[in-house]
Amino acid sequence: MPEPATGTTAEKRRARVALTLIALATFASMSVWFSASFVVPQLQQLWQLTGGESSLLTIAVQLGFVIGALALAATGVADAVPGRRLMSIGALCAAVANLLLLFAPGFGVAVALRAATGACLAAVYPPALKEVSSWFKAGRGTALGVMIGALTLGSAAPQLVKASGGLGWQIVIVATSILTALGGLLVLAVRGSGPYPFPRSAFRLRSALRAIRSRPVMLANIGYAGHMWELYAMWAWIGTFLAGLGGFSRGPDGSRQAALAAFVCIGTGAIGCLAGGWISDRFGRAQAAMISLALSGTAAVVLAFAHGVPTPVVVVISAFWGFWVIADSAQFSAMVTESADPRYVGSAVSLQLALGYITTAATIYLVPILAENTSWTAALLVLAIGPLVGILALIAYRRAPATTH
Repeated sequence: MPEPATGTTAEKRRARVALTLIALATFASMSVWFSASFVVPQLQQLWQLTGGESSLLTIAVQLGFVIGALALAATGVADAVPGRRLMSIGALCAAVANLLLLFAPGFGVAVALRAATGACLAAVYPPALKEVSSWFKAGRGTALGVMIGALTLGSAAPQLVKASGGLGWQIVIVATSILTALGGLLVLAVRGSGPYPFPRSAFRLRSALRAIRSRPVMLANIGYAGHMWELYAMWAWIGTFLAGLGGFSRGPDGSRQAALAAFVCIGTGAIGCLAGGWISDRFGRAQAAMISLALSGTAAVVLAFAHGVPTPVVVVISAFWGFWVIADSAQFSAMVTESADPRYVGSAVSLQLALGYITTAATIYLVPILAENTSWTAALLVLAIGPLVGILALIAYRRAPATTH
């Protein structure tokens, strides 16, 4: 568990408790993000969905999140409303939007509800990053890594459910809605803000735009976009990739075995987040992110040419990819919290996440098309472009002068 830079034993204990509560609240609240992944196969049969329509149920959450994040930044709500209150409201609204899926008459309404769910979650995730940052300074990278590690396990959960045989879609919707509502209530148990609070301010568009246009923030955002280009497409399609391997497709329980392998490959990222945070706090944010991008990009390229390689070896390489593909995520947010004007950190983080998640929509849609119409080699090589762009941005970030406020 990371330690704050300074403070008494009691203050350090408060910081650890706050981190635990915020991480648990975020994990619970964000569970509705992945609820569509649980139920898409059943909704395909219920509503006779095409493959493209099924993908849109996931993409709608991403785009809804982008719209919500932009709205929070443009209105200044992200910097004017206390983070804990904003997280609670966002989680409770997301729970309601998710629960309404039970009454959706068809695909069109379902897509709108998924977009609304994503928009509500924009009031959960960015404020959570800001809240955790207010409790930690020297150990901020590790602290954010702990929180995003919990989020990673949530991303892996659909694969585990699939491996166990699945649940009725109505049960999944109700359960994730309840979990999200509980997360919205749990965050209210955090007492006060941390010892490194960001000042609240009235929103001024010109000042906020100037904050995100500073060279370090811009370069951190480009690096984050490169990271997200790869991340969510890997999470969304690694199960499909593994299911096509001979070692799984020929077995009697191949689909379940592939899903279990995908759970492991994604779930290892929770440990990767801790590793990335540890490297970041000791050697620097940009250095940690560059290492992660280089290793995850290399894994994608190796898998692109792993034709004829035994299935267990491919799974090990995929797990290595899953470990490093998320290890750098927290560090881009940490860079922004440390580089942007403190008065507009909430808006800056929201805009960074909006940029990243709109990038994910492109590759989530593109990867299955490339895999089906060309090959997995082409799809994986396209994903490797993201880490390359991210590394180039971070090289420039390290050369940029430090921002002073």
